[in-house]
Amino acid sequence: MTLHVSCVSFRQPFAGFVLDGVKTVESRWRPLLAPLQGRTVAVHIAWRDWDGDEWREVLGGPLGMTHDQIQMLLESVERFGRGVVAGLVDVGRTWQCPTTLHGEELQQLEQAAVLIGLQGKHLTHLTNPRWLKAPLVARGSRDLWTVEIPTHLLP
Repeated sequence: MTLHVSCVSFRQPFAGFVLDGVKTVESRWRPLLAPLQGRTVAVHIAWRDWDGDEWREVLGGPLGMTHDQIQMLLESVERFGRGVVAGLVDVGRTWQCPTTLHGEELQQLEQAAVLIGLQGKHLTHLTNPRWLKAPLVARGSRDLWTVEIPTHLLP
């Protein structure tokens, strides 16, 4: 038996941050996840890393993580390697972050997204993250695609 589910690719470390529950808001320049509100999607770990390390500023600054805590988190997010479907997450509502948003509300969103500079981007709430029991090798895509996850890999 298999589970057919939509899949979205994330670069590291964000894929792992989603599955470890650290990142609860996804940001994209287009509303990719909006049609999937209320559904579960598979999280694919891309081969490439995210360009930039502003996420370190968010983890170490507003989220208050120490260097050792960040290192432990980075080790955790790499547990399955790259080029794999690694877990599942539930998709909430998507909205566009106002370009005029500043202050505490913006900081809270940046903490949830583990990223700065969200104005103008489409934001999506993510909940109920869970790692698969083992990784599923799969080729990624820039858009959504469907994967078949064997039920014995489901958490």
